Amino acid sequence: MTHLEARHGVSERRACAVLKQKRSSQRYQSRKDDTALREKLLRLAAERRRFGYRRLAIFVRREGDFSNIKRVRRVYRELGLCVRRRKGRKRAIGTRLPLPQVDQPNQIWSLDFVSDALACGRKLRVLGIEDQYAREGLSLVVDTSLPGLRVVRELDRLCRQRGCYPKCIKSDNGTEMTSRVVLQWALEHNVEWHYITPGRPMENGFTESFNGKMRDEFLNENIFSTLTEAQHLAAEWLYDYNHVRPHSSLNYLAPMEFLKQQEADGARLLAVAPSASCCPQPPALSSKKIQPAAGT
Repeated sequence: MTHLEARHGVSERRACAVLKQKRSSQRYQSRKDDTALREKLLRLAAERRRFGYRRLAIFVRREGDFSNIKRVRRVYRELGLCVRRRKGRKRAIGTRLPLPQVDQPNQIWSLDFVSDALACGRKLRVLGIEDQYAREGLSLVVDTSLPGLRVVRELDRLCRQRGCYPKCIKSDNGTEMTSRVVLQWALEHNVEWHYITPGRPMENGFTESFNGKMRDEFLNENIFSTLTEAQHLAAEWLYDYNHVRPHSSLNYLAPMEFLKQQEADGARLLAVAPSASCCPQPPALSSKKIQPAAGT
């Protein structure tokens, strides 16, 4: 109907006559309020992760809401609560809720691993942690082994340094990210952990972009003789990435410049001093190799 009116410049009356559709149905707007049903479905879906809309509809009826199955299905799909089919090995589910639009620091962090090697051939692993709001590289952890316990330890160190915990962390389904110690850490600190669909790295596009820049501008440009040298160079590159390197997605500002600009704009709009930010100077990696704890 809208296409006919815009393309051919006809009135709504003429378009309805051509398509044999009543104008009353064209102008109909639903007056139903789905707010209560949305809240119930969100709560029930969080409790029953593997239940589809039919089983959730039964629980909704038990709570006194007798919405028909078509309405439940429509709201269920609008909320993006569809159950993902499991394939292959057992994987952690994480949160089922759709991710919000990032509009402030420490809302969504993303994690991923990159592999490289020393000049002698010994394998290296690099854990990159990024804040999606300003494309800020929070940390580059370089070591020969990075199990789940080490990931949790680095996250705790980073959260203490920034003074807050993120609302959500986004990662793939690697064994380090789905380990029990990681899931327990997320539960204890009320951090939602969102796992992307296996085989779809585009769902974590910010981290893939960060990894590509790190690979092209840092890993491929250096030959590391020792682990200490790799950690020093990683800290230097991360500082340059956050303070010097212009980013096209930030209107060619560095992440720290972008954050300062946002704080200044907010101060001008509110005409009051902004609250204390939990975005301090970028983290610097220690040159000493961190000894793994017993049992890692």
